[in-house]
Amino acid sequence: MFKLEKRPQASRSFAYLTPLLAILATMVAGGLLFMALGKNPFEAIRTIFWDPLFGEFASFSRPDLLVKGGPLILIAIGLSLGFRAGIWNIGAEGQYIVGALCGAGVGLAFYPLDAWYIFPLMIVAGGLGGWAWAMIPALLKVRFQTNEILVSLMLVYVAEKLLAAMSLGLLRNPDGHGFPGSRNFKDYETAFNGELISNTGMHWGVAMAFIAVIFAYILLNRHMLGFSIRLTGEAPRAAKFASVNPTRVILFCLGTSGALAGMAGLFEVSGPAGQISIDFNSGYGFTAIIVAFLGRLHPVGILFAGLLMALTYIGGELAQLTLGLPAAAIQLFQGMLLFFLLAADLLTNYRIKRVKKEAV
Repeated sequence: MFKLEKRPQASRSFAYLTPLLAILATMVAGGLLFMALGKNPFEAIRTIFWDPLFGEFASFSRPDLLVKGGPLILIAIGLSLGFRAGIWNIGAEGQYIVGALCGAGVGLAFYPLDAWYIFPLMIVAGGLGGWAWAMIPALLKVRFQTNEILVSLMLVYVAEKLLAAMSLGLLRNPDGHGFPGSRNFKDYETAFNGELISNTGMHWGVAMAFIAVIFAYILLNRHMLGFSIRLTGEAPRAAKFASVNPTRVILFCLGTSGALAGMAGLFEVSGPAGQISIDFNSGYGFTAIIVAFLGRLHPVGILFAGLLMALTYIGGELAQLTLGLPAAAIQLFQGMLLFFLLAADLLTNYRIKRVKKEAV
């Protein structure tokens, strides 16, 4: 007979091992899923994790690792700051959408002007749009003690309706013969977020993601505000005695995560996506939650976790094309990662103990 026994102190070794255990468990469970669908599980796992990097078409798929990993890392870095402080922003997808709308709106307002300052203005507008959308749950929490999880999540659906309205209305391409969607930024060079280095996938959004990783590391380890964030999440009562201002922490964490998500949306719409459309949002805001926890809420860990999750995106698309796997199976495979991560995370604070059955 076995039971869970609480550890006197959280295990540091398990804290670092759980992501690896979760990845291995996901591969095993995913293999069984693919087998149930009539596919060779070893071939499916190889297609998802190996072929995008070293397969026949790796030269084409490898640059996508940065393209898809950039927004995931950028959003996850912002989310991790709040998560460390016990502030749960689940609405990054909405902030991503609103940031894209604001940034794209500024760029299209200047069309067809050719000026160097247009793209920087779009970045600022994208960040401010995401920040403003995140300030709604932040201010409601500070003023009325509302639950930021519910408010931020519900605002995602409002943002999706706003995206549809803008695609069909204000931002619709006047030369698009009535079809929904904005102008394509690839045709507007001044506002286009193209590759900085050819055939690498590196664009300004990826560069911003790497910058965010560096600044987050410095903030959390070398700045008083970072200490306040960590103290608020790890020991709330101690934070009160240390005179940490909870309002300041809430506004900063939610505002920063919103701004980074908004910039991620702007970089995506002005680059890889190319235009505002009804189905522009691709779930990056929700997937970034998995990335944040897979990276143990550590900036460097998030960097590698974002690249790993991007690999599952690319490999999943490749598996759909070459093996005929359904898209729902790939999404389930990605969701398993968070499920097993949370399950394995239990072993950080608890250990399995064998108990002898007492004689009657």
